[in-house]
This record gives sequence, C-alpha cells and structure tokens, in this order.
Amino acid sequence: MTQRVDLATVMDRLAIDELITGYAVAVDDSDWTAYRGLFTRDGRADYREAGGIAGGAEEIADWLAETMRPFPVRQHLIVNRRVRIQDLGGYPGDSAEALADYVNTIRPQAPPDDAAPAGDLVSGGRCAFTLLRTEAGWRVRSVIVREKWRRAPGVLPTG
Repeated sequence: MTQRVDLATVMDRLAIDELITGYAVAVDDSDWTAYRGLFTRDGRADYREAGGIAGGAEEIADWLAETMRPFPVRQHLIVNRRVRIQDLGGYPGDSAEALADYVNTIRPQAPPDDAAPAGDLVSGGRCAFTLLRTEAGWRVRSVIVREKWRRAPGVLPTG
C-alpha cells in the first residue's frame, strides 16, 4: 500500500470519527438541524431496542426533540469505535460500517421545590452505523441503537 492510500484511509477514519462524535453532540445539544444533516437523504435510525422508534432521519429528529425535552441535561459518550471502510483492492471505498459503544446519562428537569429530586437515568449499549461517502462528506445511512443495560432511579436491577 502506498503512503498516499494510507493517508486517504487515515483521513476517512478521522472524518468518520468526527461524524460519530457529531451525532452524540447533536443529541446532547438538542441541535436537531445538525442531527438531520448527519444523515444521507434516505438515512434512517432505529431506536427500538432502546425503547424508541425506527424511521427516517426527519421523523427521528422530531421524535427525539419531543422525547428529550423533559431531560435538559444529557451526555452521550461514544467509545470503542471499530470502523471498517470498504476495501477496493487496497483503496478505500465509499461505504463503511462502524460499531461504537455508548454510555448515556440524562437528567430530568428539576422538580418543584417541594418535591424530591429525581435521579439520573443512565444506559449503555452499542450503535451500529452504516456510513456512505457523499459529495458533502461522510454521512450516516443508518444507525441502530442497541441498549444493553439501563439504571433508573427507584428501579432494582434484574438478573
């Protein structure tokens, strides 16, 4: 492999890393315009395994905006990224797959003064991204969010 091909692969990996980070930041910051912009025109997201819905990026952004409204404090950490870029005989192609683990903490709105504060909801799992290189750069064609665990205030763990 030539140094030029290696550089192209490194640049793709950095762009994909930025895209996945942008995904988490858009949700945390309620930036639904940015969220929509991360997807291809036919981009889809599937949150069913985390208690949500599946649909096109527009529908999902609207759903997230409504669902996240009661949780003004959010922080997604997306780690352990494993990226596989399409290999065209030693040259990077225009599609990729990425798996990334996440830990998500959300805090509900502060209760009225006379109520006890609610605890944080914390969950973790794995996102499976299918990515596509477009004229505008790498975009999410699909993401499937698979929740593996959840800790909620007042709920005893099972198993």
